Amino acid sequence: MNLYDTITHLHANAPAFAARLEAAGLAVDDLQTAVSLSALPVFRKDDLIELQKNDPPFGGLLAMPIGELRRIYQSPGPINEPEPYIEDAGNWAPGLRAAGFEKGDVVLNAFSYHLTPAGASLEDGLGSVGCTVIPGGIGNFEQQIQAMAAFSAVGYVGLPSYLKALLDKAAKMGILLQLSKAFVLAEPLPPSLREELSSHGIAVYQSYGTAECGNLGYDVDGYDGWRIPDNIILQICDINTGRPLPHGEIGEVVVTLLKPHYALIRFGVGDLSAIIPESETDGGGLRLKGWLGRIGAATKVRGMFLHPTQLANMMARFDEVSAYQAVITRVDHKDLLALHVVADSAASGTGLADKLQATAREAIKFRLTVEIVDSLPTSAPPIRDERTWE
Repeated sequence: MNLYDTITHLHANAPAFAARLEAAGLAVDDLQTAVSLSALPVFRKDDLIELQKNDPPFGGLLAMPIGELRRIYQSPGPINEPEPYIEDAGNWAPGLRAAGFEKGDVVLNAFSYHLTPAGASLEDGLGSVGCTVIPGGIGNFEQQIQAMAAFSAVGYVGLPSYLKALLDKAAKMGILLQLSKAFVLAEPLPPSLREELSSHGIAVYQSYGTAECGNLGYDVDGYDGWRIPDNIILQICDINTGRPLPHGEIGEVVVTLLKPHYALIRFGVGDLSAIIPESETDGGGLRLKGWLGRIGAATKVRGMFLHPTQLANMMARFDEVSAYQAVITRVDHKDLLALHVVADSAASGTGLADKLQATAREAIKFRLTVEIVDSLPTSAPPIRDERTWE
């Protein structure tokens, strides 16, 4: 579907998108090309969360009956995501093929299948390529390793840190895996971790995407950066004005999906990157330089975003806590999340830490440790990220 047909369909069928155009003083005919899209203000994750909160479940952006969807997801935020009945809805197949995945490969899918789209979306991409999938999900290391060995798995998709943990566990179990290729995403891949994974004879390919948009970039042999899929419009925009920037300049990743079911047009994902200037002419396709940071308050931990608003809503349940801060560290290529809290002295001995841990698993879907501290600075941000990527 081309841009003009997409805009026309969404304007007629997604009332919130029609209202967005009207608020910007635009008509369908004003948005016929990628260049003309810059007239429409950027729409960001926080806008999406607010829209869905005020007009559940999809904020007026869904352009088809909900009963005709294939799947419905809910990611942290919360953000509701619809998936129609189309092949490879997340658009992962191009990246998987570039990574050497092919028909007949047995592949462990180590992404979660619970509510969030990663597991099912990657499985669809693998199915489009012709791979046989072991739906591993998260956890049960020993069973996953035994399954990979039993079925002679040659491929892996999931977090790079999770792959390292699997390899470490397999070595302790004395099991030699046959993995030769890995498609990793949802967290940074520092050179030291890539080198360690490669030392096991695994060709490691990195991809980049979001729950809302699917695949936004992937490794291609012989070229730097991440190849941008051909069937999306990806712009790098000034974080203040939303205007597209020249190739080579750092700005926010802003995506337009050419899909008629859901109005993600000029959607700012909150990540910073740049388009490699020479990628226009060197034959490797238009490519992103890589992940260069975040512009918003949300922070990605173990492949999922942790929003300050999520944290605030959770902590509002605990009147005995007067101050808190989530602290993210990274040890041996694994993200660690701790919650520092200042609490009434009487509450400290009443199982507060256990209650907080249980509530975090239920409310924000994170496992964390709890440390009760004497005080926190009054200016302490709700999330402190102490990770380094070396």
